[in-house]
Parts: sequence; structure tokens; C-alpha cells
Amino acid sequence: MDNIIPIIVGAVGLLIGFIIAKFLEKGKASRTIANAKKEAESILKSASKDGDNIKKDKIFQAKERFLELKAEHEKVILGKEKKMSEAEKRTRDKESQTTSELAKSKNLNQQLERKLKDVEHKSEFFDKKQSELEKLHKSKVQQLEVISGLSADDAKNQLMESLKETAKSDAMTYLQTTMEEAKLTAQQEARKIVINTIQRIGAEEAIENCVSVFNLESDDVKGRIIGREGRNIRALESATGVEIIVDDTPDAIILSCFDSVRREVARLSLHKLVTDGRIHPARIEEIVRKTEKQIDTEIVEIGKRTIIDLGIHGLHPELIKAVGRMKYRSSYGQNLLQHSREVAKLCGVMAAEMGLNAKVAKRAGLLHDIGKVPNTEAEVETPHAILGMQWAEKYGEKPDVCNAIGAHHDEIEMKTLISPIVQVCDAISGARPGARRQVMDSYIQRLKDLEEIAFGFGGVQKAYAIQAGRELRVIVESEKVNDDKAAELSFEISQKIQTDMTYPGQVKVTVIRETRAVNVAK
Repeated sequence: MDNIIPIIVGAVGLLIGFIIAKFLEKGKASRTIANAKKEAESILKSASKDGDNIKKDKIFQAKERFLELKAEHEKVILGKEKKMSEAEKRTRDKESQTTSELAKSKNLNQQLERKLKDVEHKSEFFDKKQSELEKLHKSKVQQLEVISGLSADDAKNQLMESLKETAKSDAMTYLQTTMEEAKLTAQQEARKIVINTIQRIGAEEAIENCVSVFNLESDDVKGRIIGREGRNIRALESATGVEIIVDDTPDAIILSCFDSVRREVARLSLHKLVTDGRIHPARIEEIVRKTEKQIDTEIVEIGKRTIIDLGIHGLHPELIKAVGRMKYRSSYGQNLLQHSREVAKLCGVMAAEMGLNAKVAKRAGLLHDIGKVPNTEAEVETPHAILGMQWAEKYGEKPDVCNAIGAHHDEIEMKTLISPIVQVCDAISGARPGARRQVMDSYIQRLKDLEEIAFGFGGVQKAYAIQAGRELRVIVESEKVNDDKAAELSFEISQKIQTDMTYPGQVKVTVIRETRAVNVAK
């Protein structure tokens, strides 16, 4: 018992201590919870305050962005309204011009009607007078027969015999005078026809051959190209010899010059300057010098590649340069180098068929138009055939080649068989549909359009535009298209081409339907 009591007392003490410790821990936990609640409330308040501030900032930024977008939109709207007003003004001007022209046409029609009525009245009056004169003539003839004692036929024969010699001399004099007047009139009429032709198509040819368009990413670059007080554009024009036209054309600058090589130098120089971004007179002169060297090198390379492709050897370096310069020339809208290559190939084929020297014919065909790329202003006044012949003689070409160059437009007499071949092949290349007076891109596009029209019909398997666009070959699927349908399809395609396209001459549509049985023997 004595041992149990201390144990019980100890246990009770431990229990009391444990209970006290629990109460102390519970107090600490309550205080910790209270502190945590206070901190959470303060964090929530600060977060709410920060959120309000951020919200106000975002609203302010959104308002500013809205105002900026509104200003840009108003600017775009004003620009569009300005363009619309300009277009309306042009339309009004055209309407007024058309109205005035219609009024003039109406007045002319009225005057023409009045003149026609006057002519009708005069014609009736003249008919009456003619009948009266015939009656009077018959009566006078009868009176003369009675007085002279001769019939009208006898008197006519005597008069003709007496006047025959005089009539001959007068007729010869009249014939000579008439021929001289006809020659003079023919020369004057020929000059009028030439002048009218130049007036009608000169502007079109000049624009096509003397103007290049340099496209820009934006109109802001125009100001940098012009420079302060126009010093950049003046330096560029002075360095290249090309007139640079900066007008209201959007995102474009026009380069005008008769020399296409200088236009190409100006175009490449502008491209380099705009790409680099540094545009000032010293930089312009440097870029132009480098571009000129690049173009000169490219001209020589083009000439070398051309003679290598055609198998021509031993050509003088100056003639090689002339061949390269032909890339930057055009004749009646046809690229001169492409035309000369075609003529050379045609000359080679024709000479081979006739048993002549094909290499000499190719050489003459390639060089026949080198007179169209003169080096100096004085040479421009010489006909290009004569100038090309003089160059060929100067640089050691054979007499056959020189004669073919000089005679291909009949300026001199043809002395060899190569000369008529060059003349004929020159005409063939120029007369090919799409070769002249038509840009090559539009010619190729016309061939594509022909094929696309054929593919627009059902049952068409393949379509080929051949004969330089003069014939369209259409291959159809034999399972889907029968013989009657093939004939109908050919008619429908021809009518579609006739309705939707513009083209020179005629287009022959050939529909081919065939059945093939194919097996393989192994």
C-alpha cells in the first residue's frame, strides 16, 4: 500500500500537468488563429486596393488605344473620301466632255441631213437639165446635117481625122503632166500616211519602249528618294541620265529614258538604295557606278551565253557586247535578243534544208539587227541594216554575213543565198502570232486561257494550245464522250473562245477521241 500511494499521487500529478499543457496549447492556437485572420483581412484589403488600381490603369489604357484607333480610322476614312471625291470629279469631267461631244455629234448629224437633202434637190435639178440638153443636142445635130449636107457620122469621121494628130500631141503632153502631178501627189499622200501613223501609234510605242515602273512598298519612301530640296533625285538623274517622275501614282515611281540600259541601271540602283536605306548623293553615285559595272558584266555574259547556245564561235568581243545589249532593246514590242535568236535558229534550219552552210546562216541571223543598238548619237541617223553591216565589216565578219545584214531590208543588193534566207526568217519571226505588239506575258497568258477554257468542259482529259495559239488540241476520254458528243464539244469550245477571248486571226479547235487497248507480254 505504501508503494501504491506514491504511484497514484505521481499519476495524478502527471494527469494534472497534461491537462494544464493542453489548456496552454489551446490558448496559443486561438491566438494564432486570430492573428492569421487579421493578416488574411489585411492581405485581402491590399489585394482589393491593388486590383482597383490595375483596373483603373487598364481602363485608361483601353481608352487611349480606342482614341488612337479612332484617329487612325478617321484618317483612313478621310483618305477614302478624298479619293472618292477625286474620282467623282473625274467622272463629272468625263460626263461633261461626253455631253459636249454628243451635242457636237448631234449638230453634225443635223448638218449632214441638210446637206443630203440639198444633194437630192440638186440631183433632181441636174437630171432635168440633162434631159433638156439631150433634146437640144439632137435638134442642133439635125440642123447642122441640113446646113452642111453631111450626116452626123460623116462629119464625125472628118473631124476625127483632122484632130487626130493634134489630139496625139495634146494627149502626150497631158499624160506627162498628169504623171508628174501623180508622183508629187503620191509623195505628199505617203508623207501624210506616215505622219498619221506616227501620230496614232507613236505614243503607245514610246511608252512601251521608253518607260519603266519602279514599285515601292509604301509612299513614305518617295520622300526619302526625293531628298531635302530634291537633292537626292537630282543626283540620281544626273548619275543615270534617266528622268525620274514622282507623281500621284500610288506605290510607284516612273523611270523615263530612250536608252533601256540606262533605265535598267536606274531601276537596279533604286532597288539597292531603297533596300539599303541609306539615300544621299554620295551613296547614290557609288551605287550607280557599281550597278553600271554590274550591267556591263551582265551584257557580256548574256552575249557569251547566246553565242554558246547557238554554236557560234570566233565572234569579236565588241559584237558579243552588241548581242548582249540587244536584251535591253525591243522592236515593235518584241524583245530584240529573243527575236535575233529565233531568226538565227530559223536561218540554220532553212540553210541546212537547202544544202548551205548552216553556221554562217546562224551567224548572219543573230547579227542582222545589231545596228539597232548604236553606241553614239551620230550612229542613230544611219539605217540599222547599213550600220550593222558596217560594224560586221569593221570587226572582220565574212562578206556573206555582211551582205546578209545589210540587205535584209533591201537597202543594198543581195549577192549571196544567205541574204534572202535572213530576210525571210526575219519576216517569219516578226509575223508569228504574239511576237510583236504584244507583251510576252500576255501572249503566254492567252495560251493558258485557251487550255483552261477546254478544261472547263466535261470529259476533257488533256488540252494543248499549239501553232502559237492558232490551234487548240483537246483529248477527251472515250468512255465519257462519244463521236457525236466530240463534234458537239468542238463546236461549244470554239463558241466559248469566240465569246470570251480576244485574239488575232483564227483558232482551230480539234477534239481527239481514241480508244487504246494495252497489254504487256512478260
